[in-house]
Amino acid sequence: MDSGKFDQIDVCEERGMRAREVLDLPVTISVVTAARALGMGPNKAYQLIKDGDFPVDMITVGGTKRVLTMALWRFLGLEGLASER
Repeated sequence: MDSGKFDQIDVCEERGMRAREVLDLPVTISVVTAARALGMGPNKAYQLIKDGDFPVDMITVGGTKRVLTMALWRFLGLEGLASER
């Protein structure tokens, strides 16, 4: 997973989710929500998952992919802000 593909913090705010919104997310989120936080559409996110290039750790729950919010925070450089809350 090459985090150089994304401009981390700027992407988060550019397409619809501000850092505060990302910090308020529950423990796991849908791929669609994670895609929005990463500034990409869901089709791109699912393609990256299929290719093994999605930049954030996921788990499978009942056949459904869920993104670990802590991993999203880490990728976006928000982990320190999350621990201050």
